[in-house]
Amino acid sequence: MVQQVTKGIRITVKTNYEGTRFQNFRMYYTFSYSITIENQSDDSVQLLSRYWNIFDSLNKIEIVEGEGVIGKKPVISPKKKYTYNSHCFLTSPIGAMSGYYNMVNFTTSKLFKVQIPTFQLVVPETLN
Repeated sequence: MVQQVTKGIRITVKTNYEGTRFQNFRMYYTFSYSITIENQSDDSVQLLSRYWNIFDSLNKIEIVEGEGVIGKKPVISPKKKYTYNSHCFLTSPIGAMSGYYNMVNFTTSKLFKVQIPTFQLVVPETLN
């Protein structure tokens, strides 16, 4: 588990290796991750979009960006949390993800970025 706080927003990431999957005649290592966004500030905020750098040790960096997360643009009240789950497919047993969320503060109407801490995606047997 990794955590980081940016402008009163705590991001906590937990990962899990889910096994291999064959798709289009290629084997992928599948990982799931759970992200909790905790609003520790005194203002309501909304997550507008996300930006990801996905590092795969056998592939180039993949950039993924778009609106919201899992089809939602959650509003997070002060002292509340929002958790979602997603997944990632890698061609190698070692990788990592990092990025940021674009958010808006409803009190000030200002846009700001919240850093997502870099988290490792590693098949457990790889480290033995």
